[in-house]
Amino acid sequence: MHKAQKISVLIVAYNEMNNIAEAIDSVKFADEIVVIDNGSEDNTAEIAQKSGAKVITLDENIGYSKPKMLALTKCSHDWVLWLDCDERVSPKLADEIIAAAGNEKNLDNISAFKIPRRSFFIRKFIKHSGWGNETVVRLFKKDYAKFSDNLVHESIIIDGNIAAMQNPILHYTAPDFKTFYDKQIKYAYLSAEQMFSNDKKVNFMQILIHPLAAFLKTFFVKLGFLDGIEGFSIARINSIYVFTKYSRAYYLQRNPQEMEDKI
Repeated sequence: MHKAQKISVLIVAYNEMNNIAEAIDSVKFADEIVVIDNGSEDNTAEIAQKSGAKVITLDENIGYSKPKMLALTKCSHDWVLWLDCDERVSPKLADEIIAAAGNEKNLDNISAFKIPRRSFFIRKFIKHSGWGNETVVRLFKKDYAKFSDNLVHESIIIDGNIAAMQNPILHYTAPDFKTFYDKQIKYAYLSAEQMFSNDKKVNFMQILIHPLAAFLKTFFVKLGFLDGIEGFSIARINSIYVFTKYSRAYYLQRNPQEMEDKI
């Protein structure tokens, strides 16, 4: 007869002193909270430790995927919940996660769960713009999961069946315009480097067309206009992200020495 399974929480943090305590507090139902401090220059690690997490401190920032791979090896329990510092688990979702991990049928038939995610932009949760129906795989069996090695937008790769949960993770991705904009530019540069590493060729027409297509898709096809000025802002920043990514990749193709110097 199976017994209820314990849950580890995996969090990677970099300069998240304003977020880390609330993130940890939202998952206090778990049996273990593992925080990888990814070379923070503030007191993120100290706050995480005081909040009750098991903290592993890195001397320098090693990107997005590698610290998650490391964190996974430090998790003691079969079920792992991956949480970002700007995310929160609501009480209803916590109850659902506990029930899922304790369900005997899940021990044999399910390798992971995808969870709805509601994202907050400046002053409200967004219902459209490609954010309204988002789901993310975040609860999984440790032995059936691994992280991709992408430079950015890393994903979890699951071996087995994935079920769905009903209650959302709350994602406070953009408390203000500048934070979101700066984050997207950073991601665009990393995505361009990923494109270069994958030998994906970019031409000038793509730099012209793709940003416009990104705006139209977000604002009209994905009904961003229904989100008001926030929807317009998301569509506009999305187009800037695409423009920056393709422009940067185009530049790197013509100046490969810059990437070689980084390596």
